[in-house]
Amino acid sequence: MYKHFPRRLAGLALLAASGAALAATASDFGTPARPFAADSLWNSRPVEPVFGNFVIPESRYYPAVGSGPFSTGVFVASEQDPAVEIGGPKGKAGVMEADTGAARVITVPHWPAKVSAASGSDGHADIVDPVAGIIHSFWQLKQQDGRWSATLYAWSRLDGRGWGDPAHYYQGARATGVPTMAGLIRTAEIHDGDPVYHHALAMSLTYNALARDPAYVFPATAADGDAATTNSGQIPEGALMMLPPSFDSTKIADPQLRKVADTLKLYGAYVVDRNDGTPFYIYAENGSGFNLHALGGWNQKIANELQRIRAALRQVVGAKGWVDGNGRAYTPSPRLNLLTMQGRWRGPDGGRYDPQRDALVFPAVDQAQRLVSLGLFDPYRIRWAAPAPGQSCQLQVHASGGAKLRLQLRSMDYAKVLYDSGELGDGETPQFPCPASNARTELHAVSGVGQASAVRAELYADPAAR
Repeated sequence: MYKHFPRRLAGLALLAASGAALAATASDFGTPARPFAADSLWNSRPVEPVFGNFVIPESRYYPAVGSGPFSTGVFVASEQDPAVEIGGPKGKAGVMEADTGAARVITVPHWPAKVSAASGSDGHADIVDPVAGIIHSFWQLKQQDGRWSATLYAWSRLDGRGWGDPAHYYQGARATGVPTMAGLIRTAEIHDGDPVYHHALAMSLTYNALARDPAYVFPATAADGDAATTNSGQIPEGALMMLPPSFDSTKIADPQLRKVADTLKLYGAYVVDRNDGTPFYIYAENGSGFNLHALGGWNQKIANELQRIRAALRQVVGAKGWVDGNGRAYTPSPRLNLLTMQGRWRGPDGGRYDPQRDALVFPAVDQAQRLVSLGLFDPYRIRWAAPAPGQSCQLQVHASGGAKLRLQLRSMDYAKVLYDSGELGDGETPQFPCPASNARTELHAVSGVGQASAVRAELYADPAAR
């Protein structure tokens, strides 16, 4: 979705040892130093990957690895840090939230004193609240006259997947909807003595490498909006790029670049964004001092090695299996929740949407409150998650305090009811044919009586495949 412009300067035993080291510190997952769950694709690696044939083309600049104007800083909050409001750019009502399409003033409960946005036009910064377990991710963050503003805001769970899903498709400020800290080479990792970074890396490509259609693939849920008219390559955003086992990294003299190359052989790098003119750019944390060209300002040997890496990188198009951060075999599944409780709820005051729980929450009331939300049910918005013809859908209701939920699916003109679940309580899971095409939704929420209550729902296509 967003352009950014680069700076010009910017063995089997090893793999086994790296896997052992990673499993030994598995308890660290879901922390600021090691974000996301152990089975997040960021913390997982493919077994016997299958590679495509397309070669990342050369472009105006050399490939690069480093920090800089279009990378990001990571700022960890404490309970003592004050709350800060972030408004919209001048003339705007607030910060845009991609999921809802609404602009509002964002309040971040704990804002570290040293927050500084990246100096490029993307203005990236991620603020991590370890108490709430949330990553706050910003695009075009600025501070002027003591006031913070941003163009876009998204949030993600610190212990989550690290990628969006159809219900919460934009979870960070990169073009693919991921936090900018996802896959980032962190300051503490650079000289930690390990031969690899124990996670997949984050990479951007330029126009002649990126694909037009599909512009993104699983696990990404978004891409640059003008991909269909500007891209001319074959690699979609969200793709995993790796070096094949035959790539000889021992010939790389620089230990920092060799560590990157060995990580690309073990975990790879996900394509999370687009740049202008750099064949690939792998991101390091701002303030880390990571600079492959530190001596003399330019190192031609490094530049040549980066070109050798470019020529060898390939998209992973399949794998025999996957191993998570704990060293356990698992299968990443694209069968994810298609329904969100966010929307414009209408009815008596009192019920409110809690985005972190994706639930409608009610206070204790003497009489049942009834709220209605009209929206667009679009299981085809995320192409890889779309139900196939003939698939079944399953609704799962999660409620407390006696709250209930009713789902109606209607034709686009509202004239025909395609499905009506009736009022459902906690644990009820009706199954029905998925709509053959886009459908309008009506969600009816009913509060409990005499105590606080809450309700949320999830919708899955082909539940037998989960």
